[in-house]
Amino acid sequence: PSGKQGMEVRSGLGWAGAGRVSLLAVLLCLWWRAAAERVRYSIPEELGRGSLVGPLARDLGLSADELPARKLRIVAGDEKQYFSLEEDNTNLRVNDRIDRESICGAVSPCVLSLEAVVENPFDMFHVSVTIQDINDNAPQFNREFVTIEIIESTPPGTRFPLGSGRDPDIGVNSLQSYELTPNPLFSLLVRESPDGTKHAELVLEKFLDREKQRNHHLILTAVDGGDPIRSGTAQIKINVTDANDNPPVFTKDLYKVRLMENLPEGSFAFQVKATDNDEGTNAEITYSFSDIAKSVRQLFTLDPRTGDVKVTGLLDYEERKYFEASVEGKDGGGLTAHAKVHIDIIDVNDNAPTLSLLPILNPIPEDSVPSTVVAVINVRDRDSGENGEVSCKMDGNLPFRLETSSENTYKLITASPLDRENVSAYNITITATDHGRPALSSSTEVVLEVSDVNDNAPVFEEAEYSAYVAENNAAGALVVRVQARDADAGANGRVSYWLAGGSAGAAGAAALVSVEARSGALYAQRSLDYEQCREFAVAVRAQDGGSPARSSTATVRVFVLDRNDNAPRVLWPAVAPGEAPGGAPTPFEMVPRSAEAGYLVAKVVAVDADAGRNAWLSYELVQASEASLFRVGLHSGEVRTARAVSERDAAKQRVVAVVKDHGQPALSATATLHVVLAESLQEALPELSERAAGGEAAAGELQFYLVLALALLSALFLLSVALAVLARLRRAGPPGVLRCLGAQRFSVAGAAFPADFCEGTLPYSYNLCVAAPARAVPEAAWPPPPVPIVSAEELLGGDSCEKPSPNNSAVTGEPPGD
Repeated sequence: PSGKQGMEVRSGLGWAGAGRVSLLAVLLCLWWRAAAERVRYSIPEELGRGSLVGPLARDLGLSADELPARKLRIVAGDEKQYFSLEEDNTNLRVNDRIDRESICGAVSPCVLSLEAVVENPFDMFHVSVTIQDINDNAPQFNREFVTIEIIESTPPGTRFPLGSGRDPDIGVNSLQSYELTPNPLFSLLVRESPDGTKHAELVLEKFLDREKQRNHHLILTAVDGGDPIRSGTAQIKINVTDANDNPPVFTKDLYKVRLMENLPEGSFAFQVKATDNDEGTNAEITYSFSDIAKSVRQLFTLDPRTGDVKVTGLLDYEERKYFEASVEGKDGGGLTAHAKVHIDIIDVNDNAPTLSLLPILNPIPEDSVPSTVVAVINVRDRDSGENGEVSCKMDGNLPFRLETSSENTYKLITASPLDRENVSAYNITITATDHGRPALSSSTEVVLEVSDVNDNAPVFEEAEYSAYVAENNAAGALVVRVQARDADAGANGRVSYWLAGGSAGAAGAAALVSVEARSGALYAQRSLDYEQCREFAVAVRAQDGGSPARSSTATVRVFVLDRNDNAPRVLWPAVAPGEAPGGAPTPFEMVPRSAEAGYLVAKVVAVDADAGRNAWLSYELVQASEASLFRVGLHSGEVRTARAVSERDAAKQRVVAVVKDHGQPALSATATLHVVLAESLQEALPELSERAAGGEAAAGELQFYLVLALALLSALFLLSVALAVLARLRRAGPPGVLRCLGAQRFSVAGAAFPADFCEGTLPYSYNLCVAAPARAVPEAAWPPPPVPIVSAEELLGGDSCEKPSPNNSAVTGEPPGD
C-alpha cells in the first residue's frame, strides 16, 4: 500500500498482458505461503509509543479464535526493543521512540528486522519494518561565521570554499541547494561529491579594490526539500588584503586516506602539504581545517605547522564509515589554498556476535517428539563482510540441535527423546563465532527444565511380601508396611495404596486386613486365629495420582503364628456322662485278674488344635485306686498294668491320667478310666448292675424335667426339633456301637478325625476297640459303651480361612481292618 504506513508484499513476479491473469490466479496459492513468511511494514520515524505498525496476526493468517493457543510472540535481533505486541497478540505497535538518523544514519533504506513465532504447530515468520524519513532536521553549517581573506589582485574566477551544510535527513528531506546574498562581485557555485554531498564555493566575479571597500558581508543559506522546507544560514565575512605574489599550493587537490578503525588515540593518520614560492613570512604556511563537522573535529587534529593529522578519538566503522573535510593552507601574506580530504574507515573484527534468545517451551514436556522447537536464537554482528558472518554451535553432547531458520536466526530443537527421570534439566551453552581474523565469539546459556508426564508406574520394593503375625493379636495391630516408589514427580509420583483382592477375594481380604492409603501400612482388622486361618494372601495395588493413573500390584502373604491357646482335648475315654448332671452309664474297661504286668488296659486318645510344640502331648498318671497297679505311656497314652493283678485288688478301679502339651505355658486335660477287674462278664455283672441302677435313677429324674420342658413348647418347635434330630441321625449313619461290635466284643473307644488333618496329634482317623484276651463273653450279654463320633470341626474348634477339603466334611466311622 502507498503512504507512510502499511504492509508491503513483493512477489517478484512480473506479468505482461491481460491474457496471463488466469495463470496468475492459479499460481497465487503456491506463492502465498512463501509470501506469508516475509511480512513487510513501512512506518515514519518519530511515531509515539503505542502507535500501530500493522495487524500482524491478521497478516499471518491467524484468526482471533486460534490466537490464545498459537501464542504469537516476536523476537528482535536488535539490542533495543523498538516494537511490541498488544496484550491480545493481535497488532504490532511501536514500543519506543524511533529516530531513523540515530539508527541508520545515511544508510537507505533503514530496515529493522524481527521474527514472529507461533506455536501449536510451530512456525516462524520474518517481519521487516522500513523506517521512513521525515523532515525533522534542518540543515546546519559547521561554522556560523566564515572569514575569507582575498588579495585585491586575485583574478576573477577564483573559487573559495565556503564549506557544506549538514542535514542528517535523506532523500528530498536532505540538503538540496544553497542560496547567497546577491552581490555583483561574487557568485555561488555548488559542487556535488561522489557520495552526494553538496559543497558551496564562492566565485570572484570582478577584481576587488581594497581602497574602495575593505570588507564584504554575505549570507549563505542551505535549504532542504522537505515539506515544510527547513533551512540554515552562515555569515561570510570577506577581508580584502594587499597583493601577495604567490599563494600556497597543496601537493594534492584531494587527499584520499584509508584508516583502520582500531587505530589507537594519538596515532599518526596522514599529512597534508602545501608549498609557497614566496620568501620570508609570505612563505610560512599555516594549516587548519576550513570545513569539517564537529564530530570529525573531535576525532582528528591538524598540526598547523607540519600538516600532520593525528587520531584523537575512537574510530568506529560501525558508527561511521566515511569522513570528509577541507584543509586550508594560509601563508604569512594572507593567501590561502584549499584541499579536500576523504577518509575511509576500514572495518576490523572488533565486534563479537550478540545473541538474543526467545524460549518457546520451558519447561519441556518429557514426551515431546524429536524436532520440537524449544527456543529461537537471533544472532547479530555489527561488523561487515566476513567479520560479520556468524555461525552458531551448541556445546556438549545433548539431546538438542541447532537448525538454521534464516541468515541470522536459528531454532533450537529436540534431537532425541527426553526422560525427566534421568535428566530433569539441561544447561545449554550456545556459542556464536564470526569468520573474522582473529575470530570473535560470544555465548549465552539457557537452562531448560524437563516437565514430568506420567510415564512411570509405581514399583514395589518387593514383588511379594511375607508377614508373620502371632494369633490372638489386637485388632488394628500393624501387620507389615509395603512401599512403592514412582520415578515421576508431583502428583504423577504421589502413590496411594488400595486392596486389590486376595486368597479370599477383595471382600474377604478387606475383612482381615486394611491398608492405609498414604503410608502403605497393613493393619489387622480383627484378631486372627491360627486354628481357623493359618495363612492368607492379599493383593495391594499402588496407584499414582497422574492422569491417566498408573498402578502396579504386589502380593502380601500373611502367616499366622500359633500360640498355645488350646488345651488338649481327650477323645477317649469320653467324658463320662454319668459324672455330669443327668448322667448315663459310664464306659468301663474290663481287665482279667489273671492279667500280667504290661497288660494293655486302654489307650488315652487326645488331640490338640494347636500346632508344633504347642500340640506335642505327653501323658502322666495322676490318680489311681491302686497307684502301683497302673502306668501310662509318656508319649503313647497307653494305660498298662504295672504289675500282675492280685486277688487283693478291688474289683472296681478308677484311673486318672493328665494330658499336657509343650506350649509356654503348658495346658492340660484329664482323662478318667473306670476299670473292672473280672475274669468274665458274669463276674463283672454285679458291679455293672450297681452302676446301671445309679444311672437309671439319674436318668429318670432327667426324663421328668425333659417331659415338663417339652410340654411347654409349641407344636412347631417339636416338629423342628424332630426334623433336626432326624437330619443329624441321617448324617451320622449307623450307631458306632454296632460298627464296633462287628470287630471286637469288649469295650470300645472310637474317634474320628479329618482325613487331611496333619498338624495336630492324630495323623489319621481310626476307631479304637480294646478287648481283654481272657474268657469270651457273649456279645448280647452286656451292652458295650457307646462310641463317640466326633467331627473335624469339633476337634479343631473352628474352620479354616481356606475352602474346606472334601475330606474334611465327612468323618469315617469304620473300624480298622485288624
